[in-house]
Amino acid sequence: MSAGDAWVVFLPAGKRGRFALGTPVLQAARELGVDIDSVCGGRGLCGRCQVVVAEGEFAKHGVRSGEASVSAPGEVEARSARRKVLQAGRRLSCQAQLCSDVVIDVPSSSQVHRQVVRKAAEAREIALDPVVRLFYVEVREPDMHDPSGDLRRLLDALAREWQLTGLGIEIGLLRDLQMTLRQGEWKVTVAVHGGRRIIGLWPGLHERALGMAVDVGSTTIAAHLCDLATGEVVASAGMMNPQIRFGEDLMSRVSYAMMNPGGAVQMTAAVRTALSELAAEVATQAGATAQDILELTLVGNPIMHHLVLGLDPTELGGAPFALAIDQAIEQPAAALGIDVHPQARVYVLPCIAGHVGADTAGMILAERPDLGAPVTLLVDVGTNAEIVLGNRDRLLACSSPTGPAFEGAQISCGQRAAPGAIERVRIDPETLEPRFKVIGCDLWSDDPGFAEATRATGVTGVCGSGIIEVIAEMYLAGVINQDGVVDGAMAARSDRIVASDRTFSYVLHRGAMTLSITQTDVRAIQLAKAALYAGVRLLMEELGVERVERIRLAGAFGAHIDPKYAMVLGMIPDCDLLEVAAAGNSAGTGARIALLDVSSRATIEEVVRRVEKIETAIEPRFQAHFVEAMAIPHRRFPNPELSKVVNLPAPKESAAQASAARGRRSRRV
Repeated sequence: MSAGDAWVVFLPAGKRGRFALGTPVLQAARELGVDIDSVCGGRGLCGRCQVVVAEGEFAKHGVRSGEASVSAPGEVEARSARRKVLQAGRRLSCQAQLCSDVVIDVPSSSQVHRQVVRKAAEAREIALDPVVRLFYVEVREPDMHDPSGDLRRLLDALAREWQLTGLGIEIGLLRDLQMTLRQGEWKVTVAVHGGRRIIGLWPGLHERALGMAVDVGSTTIAAHLCDLATGEVVASAGMMNPQIRFGEDLMSRVSYAMMNPGGAVQMTAAVRTALSELAAEVATQAGATAQDILELTLVGNPIMHHLVLGLDPTELGGAPFALAIDQAIEQPAAALGIDVHPQARVYVLPCIAGHVGADTAGMILAERPDLGAPVTLLVDVGTNAEIVLGNRDRLLACSSPTGPAFEGAQISCGQRAAPGAIERVRIDPETLEPRFKVIGCDLWSDDPGFAEATRATGVTGVCGSGIIEVIAEMYLAGVINQDGVVDGAMAARSDRIVASDRTFSYVLHRGAMTLSITQTDVRAIQLAKAALYAGVRLLMEELGVERVERIRLAGAFGAHIDPKYAMVLGMIPDCDLLEVAAAGNSAGTGARIALLDVSSRATIEEVVRRVEKIETAIEPRFQAHFVEAMAIPHRRFPNPELSKVVNLPAPKESAAQASAARGRRSRRV
């Protein structure tokens, strides 16, 4: 890099490039295809291009970032701040200029094509027995002949009309008790938590008790607002986890906490603010306010779990990966800084082990592999894959470090799921011509009207499900061999195969942006899928089984993978494809079950204690499985079930491999 250049990395897209010092951040973003909104032509008038200059050491990106990495704010930004257009802690990317290496976080509010947070609530029959219930009572008015206090007469009414006895009350409600009774003319609605404690009080008849189930993922946070009386999901919303600015993956965030005093506190504050924002958003959708939310349940991986609770995650950064707490925990929402009803409680599902968290507990609660005889594989595919294998006799679990490649990071044309991102791909094995679908459009790229239908969004990159499909299709079409090597000899058949340094790439799309799958991209996916498969095979060995009978792919990403392509690529073991299905956001479903059925909390706490944890980080067999799983689909294990529906190509050498082999033979001669 020359003395007059600087590296800039944009999060959450993960796109990066080198630019001359003095280049406006917005210009760099546009040249890299990073999605930043701006309608005023870079004059600092609209305020839509706001970004955050990330601070700290970003070893993954090879940069140290901070406010001094960009130019100081000038009068244009000062004027925007006075007009309250520019939020505190943010910069206008059209005004900030590069001064040195920097990491820039683009908030979702500044993105033209905001990420599609794919964690919708799954339709599920759930036994309804919420921990919070509403009771309408009529209280005797005070008189000169009865010296009892207002609280005593309220408790008497609850015992008389609802057989509720031994109730306590929060002091905050006690302060408002007399005013509420008189406003309601001695008719009030009482919210009781767990049949033990009064947590809410309203004058007259109040018919709505709301609860929120939350899945705190390392990339996205999803919230589902439920009516506790009916079990209905009345609103859902999702957002990017703002902790991404501190690191794309979990270990990056642990490193940030270790290397920056107060770093864990910063990340805790960021995620709690996000939870409050989501609560307000879903409440508004439902025509309510966040103060109407009386109960929350929460799941997340161990590091997210610890950061939400305000616990230092440092010990999770290295062996023996000790959790501060593995039991379920219940805390006042106010103690966690979540802006909902003042007396609301938060129930956090239990963790299983150092890198198998409450999100895995939620997945088990949603899928219940412990209830049946079939050997079931549950996989929550994310930056760190959680894997559960077993049946009613025995359950095993592990985590596997897949990294962010499946979600578009580390891929040259990769991006998060957003309108314009390629999500489905097919390649003609004869011509090697591709066709694809993008998020936000139902047409394939070779359908009439595709260009017009995608004019607003364009074709901007490839999201996780598209990356899986394009590499699997490249394998099926012979563009790459079983070792993942792009075959340069195929360039004679198609101009889609192009030389790229000393390797070759496959051109998926030509347009305003050229999208190519490089040899490095293929390797990144091979590394991720090999880590996932190695974890699965380790559990299969430990359980003593050669095949699995059911597979459920969970998580926002897992829900959108085509099972056939996941198996072609070798992410999962061979299985009857009719028994492989997306489980949707099962972690969030588990949180919803715990919200609506209080008895399920004791159930999952008991099941989790029986799960056996296998630690991949110290298991010597993991590396051997990993090396074999680098091949597509796999170096050693056959795929009889997959072969029934897909014609898998015969093993072949690439042109480069064949040439190297000839060279070795000639040297021996």
